[in-house]
Amino acid sequence: MKVAILGNYLPRRCGIATFTANLTSSILNAQNEKAERHEVFVVAMNDDLQEPVYPDIVKHTVRQQQQADYLEAAHYINESGADICILQHEFGIFGGESGVFILSFMQMLQIPVITTVHTVLQTPSYHEKHIIKKMGALSQRMIVMSDLAVTFLSAIYDIPYEKITVIQHGVPDFSNVKVSQGKFKYPGKKVLGTFGFLGRSKGIETVINALPEVVKKHPNVLYVVVGQTHPNVKKHSGEEYRDYLKQLAITNKVATNVVFEDGFFEEEDLKSFLIGLDLYITPYLNEAQITSGTISYAIGAGACIVSTPFWHAKELLAEDRGRTFGFGESSQLSETLSSLLDHPDTIKRIKGNAFHYGKGMYWKKIGEAYHIMLQNIVASFQAADTQLEPLNINSMPPFSMDHIKRLSDDMGILEHANYSVPDYKEGYCLDDNVRALLLVLMAKDLGVDKDSIGLADTYLRYIKLMQKEDGFFHNDLSYDKLFLDETGSEDSFGRTIWAIGYLIRLAPNDSHFQFAKDIFFKSLPNFETIKSIRAIAYIILGLGHFLKRYPDNENVMHLLNTLTNTLLRQYKDESGPDWQWFEPILSYDNAMLPLALWESYAITRDKNTYQIAKETTEFLERKILSGNRLSLVGNAWLQKGEDRPLDGQQPIDAMAMVMMYSKAFYITKEKGYRNKMQIAFSWFLGNNDLLIPLYDEESKGCCDGLGAHSVNRNQGAESTLSYMLSYLTVWETEMECASLDQLIKRTSGTEKNGFKIAATPFSKVV
Repeated sequence: MKVAILGNYLPRRCGIATFTANLTSSILNAQNEKAERHEVFVVAMNDDLQEPVYPDIVKHTVRQQQQADYLEAAHYINESGADICILQHEFGIFGGESGVFILSFMQMLQIPVITTVHTVLQTPSYHEKHIIKKMGALSQRMIVMSDLAVTFLSAIYDIPYEKITVIQHGVPDFSNVKVSQGKFKYPGKKVLGTFGFLGRSKGIETVINALPEVVKKHPNVLYVVVGQTHPNVKKHSGEEYRDYLKQLAITNKVATNVVFEDGFFEEEDLKSFLIGLDLYITPYLNEAQITSGTISYAIGAGACIVSTPFWHAKELLAEDRGRTFGFGESSQLSETLSSLLDHPDTIKRIKGNAFHYGKGMYWKKIGEAYHIMLQNIVASFQAADTQLEPLNINSMPPFSMDHIKRLSDDMGILEHANYSVPDYKEGYCLDDNVRALLLVLMAKDLGVDKDSIGLADTYLRYIKLMQKEDGFFHNDLSYDKLFLDETGSEDSFGRTIWAIGYLIRLAPNDSHFQFAKDIFFKSLPNFETIKSIRAIAYIILGLGHFLKRYPDNENVMHLLNTLTNTLLRQYKDESGPDWQWFEPILSYDNAMLPLALWESYAITRDKNTYQIAKETTEFLERKILSGNRLSLVGNAWLQKGEDRPLDGQQPIDAMAMVMMYSKAFYITKEKGYRNKMQIAFSWFLGNNDLLIPLYDEESKGCCDGLGAHSVNRNQGAESTLSYMLSYLTVWETEMECASLDQLIKRTSGTEKNGFKIAATPFSKVV
């Protein structure tokens, strides 16, 4: 069996590098029934500043912050003939926000993946939580090193129990180690020790503050701190912490009882150091450490451990394998140390218990456990179907207006938010209030949320306030109710007509109907003066709704044809063999342009309109639909003949794609359009370039954008409204399809019970 292992690797100086090297050796030494050894190679992670000289087993490297390297590494592994990949995960070793780049690597792999999870956070950030959740979905097995980690993965990250296995942190074989073998020799001393990278979280000062009382009873005590300052700490703070500890020892008059052995030591030296200790101390200051290599080594060495009760320590020191003291409690620690030193028989008993338990953690045992797992997973692995699973509306997140209500006040809906908190200083805009009006009307019509229709009056008041005597609109209003522009954009004008047209068609009452007509007809003389092709597209959508209520209105029909012809002429002027589009650029809200043509064709049945709608739909999807994933044009926009920018992908673009495909499906009944609508909507739920959802299930808002390295966590009105309008578009489409399926089944006699959820006509969406 050929095994690829991804992680930090020696001679890089960190705990993960040491772990990966030991794991590699243990798997190489594990044998199957035919005594055939595994073939193992390593793909090593580098920071971007340096690349160590690796041993021959390292066949490929990845620069931490270079996203393309992750895809190259996945390709290398796929082409290597490897049967399985073992990935070492720790926050901080992969690039992108919280290490998000590793997800694209995992998704590209065509072989099974085992993920060894070194840190499982109880209170993860948004990115951290969704990265671990997605890693769980992409892994055949997740390995953790403590029982609590299993609980966290299941309860916090929704990883199924059957995917999680506990395999202890491996340790060297201490059965034949002698104290005299190493360089750490302190004759005549009662040696207390700590080893590992130094940093303030290690709590070494707790021990130095405890020593004065211990030394009074046991003057031959020597506390030895082995290890160098953590490279990241040293880069930012130098040796400040070590110097502080040395000065503290002088202040406490125990300087002769404290020794700092500064360096990165070989494993043989650490083994002899641990074997020679009387007491080993882990004074960490925080309980939130799910795995600790240092305390694992101490258990393996059969040390008598005194530790703060951090998570891993509590499990390892159970059943009289050590003692614990409170975080930062120096007086409690001094009492515990003195008591143990007074009772050498107790120390001996604890050491025996630890040594017996530690034998099960020797790397030989760990290698055998991995070996069995590797065989089982490879034997049962079936490559995942690359086709996206059909969307099940019952599995969609529950529809919630919570964040919309949070952003709305008596004036209207606020434009921006800091994370999920409304940002009052940025005020309001017409664009978002007309989208919000469209949302509450659709939610009522579809029966998804009938209670929020009361917000329609709020948004209509805002629209009425912003309309000028000439029929145009202001767009921006400050929080203290001052107009911030003379006249708003043509795009905001067009979006308003879209929403008002919908209200005319499906007003919940006559008052709203009359209100909408007043706004519509006051604006109507300006329709043919509009130059922005997106504004024209929005107006066409509004006219389409109007004509569904008043199909015989010749003036509005004339306007629809005129504006449609404007789009068709624009297409003719700009398109060519390699560029079937309306402009020499793909910018924002692109799919609204073919959507408008689909809408126009639904009314006029003009064949040329149909043909251009289809051509531009196909052109757009060639540019931004990559396999089963929407990869939108970023906010740097795509110039004709240039590469597509990915940074700054916007929810409004995903919404436009959802609506375009929904309308194309409604017109053509081609199933492919429905499938692509589902793919477009899944962009919000994590089927995107970073594999991180933009919809926030906690706040019920949608993040503002997808960057190259992270998600923009602000949740303004435009983003959340785009998500929710997309949601309702998909909901209505799927409900209509479900109703048709049930009708077919009932008609054919294969379905006895009717479909219980009443469906709304599919054509209401756009």
